[in-house]
Parts: sequence; structure tokens; C-alpha cells
Amino acid sequence: MSGQDDDASENKGEAAEREAAKQRLLAQAEADRVPVEDTTRAVPDRRWRRDQR
Repeated sequence: MSGQDDDASENKGEAAEREAAKQRLLAQAEADRVPVEDTTRAVPDRRWRRDQR
């Protein structure tokens, strides 16, 4: 019977580790995010050439 209790506590520990890792990844992604205002829009090459004629 105590073997089942050990498994349950291990599963809770793994779930907590997964949640902590998820939070770290989300925090890192937010830190690396580039705001839309800081990005530039690419102009297709055809449009650029059409304007050059």
C-alpha cells in the first residue's frame, strides 16, 4: 500500500517540475519577444521592381 503513496507523491513532484519549467519557458519567451512596433514589414521584391521602372 505504501508503494502507491510513493507513486502519487512522485507524480505530484513531476507535475510541479513540469509547471515550473513551463513558467520558466513562458518567462523566457516573453523576455525574448520583439514588440510589433519594433518590427519592419518586408516589401515583396516584385513591388520594389515595379516602382523602379
